[in-house]
Parts: sequence; C-alpha cells; structure tokens
Amino acid sequence: MSPSALPSWVTWRQRPFPDANLLLLHGRRPALVDSGFVGHAAQTAEWARAHAGSVDLVVNTHWHSDHVGGNALLQAGGSGIAAGAPEAEAVLRRDPGCCSAEYLDQPVAPYTVDVPLEDGQLLRLGDADWEVVRTPGHTPGHLALWQPEERLLVVGDALSDYDVGWVNLALDGPETAATALMSLKRMADLAPRVILPSHGPLPADPGAAFATAFRRAQRLVDDPAGAVWYGARRIFAFALMIRGGMPAGEVEPYLLARAWLADAARLLARTPEDLAAELVDTMLRKRAVVLREGRLHAAAEHTPVAAESLRVPYPRAWPAGQPR
Repeated sequence: MSPSALPSWVTWRQRPFPDANLLLLHGRRPALVDSGFVGHAAQTAEWARAHAGSVDLVVNTHWHSDHVGGNALLQAGGSGIAAGAPEAEAVLRRDPGCCSAEYLDQPVAPYTVDVPLEDGQLLRLGDADWEVVRTPGHTPGHLALWQPEERLLVVGDALSDYDVGWVNLALDGPETAATALMSLKRMADLAPRVILPSHGPLPADPGAAFATAFRRAQRLVDDPAGAVWYGARRIFAFALMIRGGMPAGEVEPYLLARAWLADAARLLARTPEDLAAELVDTMLRKRAVVLREGRLHAAAEHTPVAAESLRVPYPRAWPAGQPR
C-alpha cells in the first residue's frame, strides 16, 4: 500500500533498523508515534520539527530501544511522553529492567513518562481521536492505536508485512506467544483499512498481512524452542547493527556475558557456550550475518550508529524520574 492512502494530516516515513518507522500526526496537538534509536535521536527530532514545527506528545507503542531512543531529546525540547501504563509505571519507578535495556544490552537515554495509557482510553493526537488498544506479547505493555473514522491501525512490532514480533519466554512467561497471538486477533477484528507497522513498508493488503501473521505467530505458540531461537537471532543481529559489527574474536565473549543468552540456553537445555557457537554458525549459514575483514556484521539493511551515542547509563543509574 502506498503512503498516498493516508490522510493529509498523517506523515509517515519508513526507516531501516536500528530505528522504528516515523509516524507524525499533524494538527493542534502534533504527535509523534515512537522516536527511533538513541544513536539517531537528533535526526528524529530534526525531522519531526521540520514537518510539524513542534511535537506536543510522543506516544510509545512499547519501550524497546528502537522505539524510545529519541524520547530524552524530544522531552528536553518540551514534548510530553505517553506509554502503556505497565511500562510507564516501571519507567517512573526507575526499575532496573526498564526498556529491557541492560538485559538486551541496548542503550536508552533517560526519560520519564508524562501520560500513562490504559486500554480503551481515547487520546487526542493531532486533530483526531485515537483509541488505545492493549496488545501485549512482544512486550507486556505493548499497545496499538486505532483511528476508527479513517480505519488506521498503528501496530508497533506486533506484525509487519514480513514478520511478527519476537517474544521473550524467559522474562514474560511460557504463555507469551499465545498472548501475542490473541493480540493479533484483537487487532484483526478491527478490520483496518491501513496497517501502520513500526518496521518495513505499509502492507498492501491488511487482511492478507494478518492471515500471514496468524500463521507465523501460531508457529511461535506450537514451537517454544523455535520461539527462543527466533528471539536470540533478532537480538544478536541488532547488537551487531548498533555496534558496526564486532571483531570475530570478541563475539563469543560478548555473547557469554549476555543475560538473554544465558536465559535462552536454560530454556533450550543447552550450555551457553554451545548455544553461542551454534547461534553464530546458524546465522552465518543462513547469511543473516556476514564475516568481512575479520568482523562479523548483520546482513540486513541498517543505518550506521556513532559509537559515542551508545554511552548512556543503564536504567539502574538513571536519575529519579517524576511526571511533569
């Protein structure tokens, strides 16, 4: 589907990893949905201000690093931040697990949440009312946004035209894949005219996109081990993207230091050493990663990140946060 199918008060821009797509809603209350990765926060803010003049509110579909990385910079410039209530409350408490930043080793600059969002809540964005739809699975606080007059559905990472969001069985429990599938069914029941995903292009046929997503999500339910592998591949590829690759000799020590790998090994009844070796070997064979001049790189299209932009504290060291 072409962006021309969108109303004039919506500006959408597809971006490669490690950033989420940009969605700007124009009107008396200009709003941005998600804010990309911290390494590109300045570009995100510049783009939003060039198109809207100012951003009154940033709405996060969920708290992963590629969705909240521009929050701090935009908030410093006067934007409010809205997020699903479970994640909003954890951010306000400064829980060490915020954004899964330390767990995934994905840096996020400190921010706070001004507007906790509940399921069914109406939210004025631009000049239109949007309904908050809780869609847990990819994260417990994941949400979608529904605009009924235009039948627009913001789906975050729940699905794209090529994928469904990975699920964290270790942190969120063995039922998480089933929860994600139920969230997909809830969104499909809205019968959207346009699906606005956080990654990839606008799906040409929303009904077909949901049908494909159901099949993929059902596989995660039916094959928990496959779901663990799927998540591990996605997390490791992202680590390579944001670091410009890694020297081949440093890859195994890096993986063995990661909590997510230790959890995946436990769920798969493997040693971390065996899992790390097989993960790299499998991704090399499937060409998801490539070895160039002694460095391992993610093969998927992605935008380079300046190393200095990764030097932000983990949430356990964030300053105390209070709503404004």
